[in-house]
Amino acid sequence: MTAQRDAVLDADTITGRLARDLPAWHLEDGWIKRTYKTGSWKGTLMVINTVGHLAEAAWHHPDLTASYAWVEVRLTTHSAKGVTEKDLALARKIEEVVGWQPGLEGGALEGTPTDPRFAYIKYDK
Repeated sequence: MTAQRDAVLDADTITGRLARDLPAWHLEDGWIKRTYKTGSWKGTLMVINTVGHLAEAAWHHPDLTASYAWVEVRLTTHSAKGVTEKDLALARKIEEVVGWQPGLEGGALEGTPTDPRFAYIKYDK
């Protein structure tokens, strides 16, 4: 199974999978990339820590670039010298967790208040 996870995917496969499963991500220079916009430095740190936890748990580590109100996540499999299933799987998990909005689910968790004092991430939707 390791060989299949580490097989480099061709550009058409990657762009097709991103369009279908991860529309906010794009392929550029051998990486899949996504920028998360945040409300402040606090939000930026929360995104970085979330990505860090997921990456460590997966044992697959992205490159991150950050500023006051954004975080760019870049994934490639260095050992394979290209984008593999590992990158797509970790991107999906990052997207799922960072983009989670419990207030939209109608369950017991209400989600972050809409008051700008509490905003920490700028959701796409």
